[in-house]
Amino acid sequence: MSTTTTTVTEAPAQPMTADAILRLFPDIDTSSEALSGHDEEQIRLMDEVCIVLDDDDMPVGKASKKLCHLMSNIDKGLLHRAFSVFLFNDNNELLLQQRASEKITFPDMWTNTCCSHPLAVASETGANLPDAIEGVKRAAQRKLEHELGIKKEQVPIEKFHFLTRIHYKAPSDGKWGEHEIDYILFIKTHVDLDINLNEVQATQYVSAEKLKELFEQPDLKFTPWFKLICNSMLFEWWQSLDSGLEKYTNETQIRRMLATKSPSMLRDLLIPRSAAFAIEK
Repeated sequence: MSTTTTTVTEAPAQPMTADAILRLFPDIDTSSEALSGHDEEQIRLMDEVCIVLDDDDMPVGKASKKLCHLMSNIDKGLLHRAFSVFLFNDNNELLLQQRASEKITFPDMWTNTCCSHPLAVASETGANLPDAIEGVKRAAQRKLEHELGIKKEQVPIEKFHFLTRIHYKAPSDGKWGEHEIDYILFIKTHVDLDINLNEVQATQYVSAEKLKELFEQPDLKFTPWFKLICNSMLFEWWQSLDSGLEKYTNETQIRRMLATKSPSMLRDLLIPRSAAFAIEK
């Protein structure tokens, strides 16, 4: 387990709300036309409020899921917090899900167990890394039940292992995309599934070798964040699931997986120049 700690000291900043972000980005796309023709429940979920970040994973405001996932806004630097759960059974097989056709972003694609966003509420937000980790674990419990019917009792907070954060950007269909700092969570536990077909159309448990075989099948599509994680560290982490995983947990550095460095305009615009960020190691 890493002993590196992060301490954040911040000068008083202006109160941040979704409205404040819109004032600072007056040309940000807020239109509802982009959602026309999509599933009603998925449209409703686009009103959920995400945590808007600067490039260093500091919360600087909030914005709807819709605003955060429009490429026109992503291209202006809008960045939000997310998490990816990798759930393993007693045989160390990873639970995969195939996203429902109704999903607005990355429909029908296979991905890891659960991928979603903590909400901009006190219980799921944190201005320092330990609090942020606790927040995403609570969010993971919420979404595992929503998408897969997994009861919180089967995925207790203390069983989740936080590994690292990845910062990536990926378009979906030209209109929608992702720009996230994604918290990677591992958990090994037995669960009972009752999938929400509006979210998930299929599931399967796979071994590491089986997953590699699936990647070779041209008719299968996988989400970009899942491919990034698989191509970087997943299989090494997986080998250490029962012994040695602790050496990979609680990483404090953000892994940047971007073709080019993302804009820092959010930090420049939203946080006063007098704010001090101290990192102690």
